[in-house]
Amino acid sequence: MPGSGYTYVCEFDALKEGAPQRFEVEGLPVCLVLTGQRVFAIHDVCSHSAVSLSEGEVDGLTVECWLHGSRFDLRTGQPLDRPATRPVPVYPVEVEDGGVYAHVVPRTGQ
Repeated sequence: MPGSGYTYVCEFDALKEGAPQRFEVEGLPVCLVLTGQRVFAIHDVCSHSAVSLSEGEVDGLTVECWLHGSRFDLRTGQPLDRPATRPVPVYPVEVEDGGVYAHVVPRTGQ
């Protein structure tokens, strides 16, 4: 079991490469993304238009908001394109015994 503060989110096998998925973790909307066999967790609300990032497209280590096209770095939450100018929170993730766990205390960078 991961360290203190981590919450079980889903089984690793439930994630599909490059397909963002929305989950509620400790009452927060979280978008999980499996890309390059790594799992990332990012707040599932675009900082520009308050729409779900899990409905967007994944390209490498970025997720693109479907509404206005802002891209966010999955590692840091930093916006890479306008119109978004504010980052979104990202959360630490651990995969253990086939389960995916997230710690919903925001962090920046890796």
